[in-house]
Amino acid sequence: MTDIVLENKQKEAKNIQTELLAPAGNMEKLLTALHFGADAVYLAGKRYGLRAFADNFTDSEIAEAVKLAHAANTKVYVTLNIFAGEEDFTGLSDYLRVLEDAQADAVLVADPGIFDFVRNNCNLPVHISTQANVTNKYAVRHWANLGAERVVLAREIPLREIRGIAEFCPNVQLEAFVHGAMCVSYSGRCLMSNYLSCRNSNRGECVQACRWEWQVREVNRDDWLPVYEDERGTYIFNSKDMNMLAHLPELIDAGITSFKIEGRMKSSFYVATVVAAYRRALDAIKRGCFTPELVARLEEELCKASHRDYTTGFYFDEEQTRQFYDSSKAQENYKFTAVVKQVEDGYIVVEQRNKFCVGDTLEVLTASDDCGKSFEVSFARDCDGNDIQVCNRVQQLVTVNCPYRLSVGDILRKPV
Repeated sequence: MTDIVLENKQKEAKNIQTELLAPAGNMEKLLTALHFGADAVYLAGKRYGLRAFADNFTDSEIAEAVKLAHAANTKVYVTLNIFAGEEDFTGLSDYLRVLEDAQADAVLVADPGIFDFVRNNCNLPVHISTQANVTNKYAVRHWANLGAERVVLAREIPLREIRGIAEFCPNVQLEAFVHGAMCVSYSGRCLMSNYLSCRNSNRGECVQACRWEWQVREVNRDDWLPVYEDERGTYIFNSKDMNMLAHLPELIDAGITSFKIEGRMKSSFYVATVVAAYRRALDAIKRGCFTPELVARLEEELCKASHRDYTTGFYFDEEQTRQFYDSSKAQENYKFTAVVKQVEDGYIVVEQRNKFCVGDTLEVLTASDDCGKSFEVSFARDCDGNDIQVCNRVQQLVTVNCPYRLSVGDILRKPV
């Protein structure tokens, strides 16, 4: 995007209300998202969500999560986006009362039956999940006419079509994914996991079989489909990760108001890194200072969290560059070293997450202007006041020097 186009797009976006929506797979990740500036979080209870192997939240934890989020002026959306069987409606009315009592801000729904049940049994606002694969303006209007407050657009919609959807449906909020893992299947509707491992991907149990090593042959042919391959295998179904940070002004201009980050199964370090980068980007757009130089710095930040090569997905024409053939594994340039638990002048108390030593150079991940600055660890003491040289006990509390004024919840990291 040229500098002139970028400047014009952010001028148009300055007065538009936007929402940064972050994943919260457990309480720690929720607190991380709040600390680094999310406007809203999405989470799941122990049932009905599509990330069954995330820690997720008990009923009492949902109430606590909403209380903490609302105190930080942050909204909480709860996922009910499985494709339901008859047995799933048993107890659903009780669960909806739990969510209403907790004052959740909305529920995310994909199944029309659950949508109908929610609309007839509670007063919670309803958002239509990307699992409903809404790909056109008439589908958006359909859900809006039924009472949906917001529609999460399918990842497969190109950017050029979003503006028309927004103009056709001005009274419904549009949400879109901007960052994170991409599914090999259409809007996440996949049976590969079911078939190969008996784990139902449409009920939150996906085994991510698309990340496995594959060879492909059409049954009536003797030769294998030519694909990129190395000694480890082939990864023909393995998508790159989405990254739309550089194109946020265009998405705002097209009519998107909520920007969703994928990753309830990802680490707190991932949540912190990605939320912090997108928070700075959206704030810069509102101030009119979303420059190519800032974009370059934030792109460097995004590469410090675990990720596959990046793509803009289906927003633009990238048919030949969406797949990640090299490996099924995400790459990691930095390690989550510690999280700040206490702050004093000249030093901090941190909870260790990965090994570090006296003499190591650590980098700061914070919501302040000190983000990205480094310092050398000159001393470390355990909770008994003993000097130590190596910090290698997970969740050990350690006191170290720090020249910056950090906050509780900030993160220390170091290059791999």
